[in-house]
Amino acid sequence: MSSCKDKTASASESQAEQAQEETANTSESDTTSKSILFFGDSLTAGYGLDDPDDAFPALIQRKLDSLHLKYDAINAGVSGETTAGGKNRISWVLKQNVDIFVLELGANDGLRGIPLSETRQNLQAIIDTVHTKNPATQIVLAGMQLPPNLGQEYTAGFKKIFPELAEKNNAKLIPFLLTNVAGITDLNQQDGIHPTIRGHKIVTENVWDILAPMVKQ
Repeated sequence: MSSCKDKTASASESQAEQAQEETANTSESDTTSKSILFFGDSLTAGYGLDDPDDAFPALIQRKLDSLHLKYDAINAGVSGETTAGGKNRISWVLKQNVDIFVLELGANDGLRGIPLSETRQNLQAIIDTVHTKNPATQIVLAGMQLPPNLGQEYTAGFKKIFPELAEKNNAKLIPFLLTNVAGITDLNQQDGIHPTIRGHKIVTENVWDILAPMVKQ
């Protein structure tokens, strides 16, 4: 996990731990800054990019800086992460204060065919842990969708998880993180799943549409 303002994002747990400690030290020295924690998988981590600073959390940081908004965007993305993995590491991540928590998990569950009830329960457990740590933390849930070849019933049920959890928990919802990116060859890497630099710029706008009113209050 790393601050997008001045540190390189990490995909490994050992690197993430070191960056988290550095971020905690930074927050202690700058008590006027608030934090936005992006808690997700390879989409958040910036998988496949030469420079993690081209991933959407770092691009959000640039927007914040350009508007002179005192927020630190923290990238806590881990490639390959499932909701179960996220549930297991959430307490460690919350050692620092978090003002806005952006939850981007679930896609790897869907691609692996994990039961929808398990994905829903894990996401709810993560949200509960965040609220237990600090009830004032605002939560943003990133909606995800799956390709139709995984079956109509499964994909439809998966898509419903995110708006239903957002409503239940009074959380903000990004309707679909990859709007105007998913399925567009030129905006995705060769695997057809992970956005290119251009794709991440569009994802940034999808996220900013929801974050902007929250950080400008």
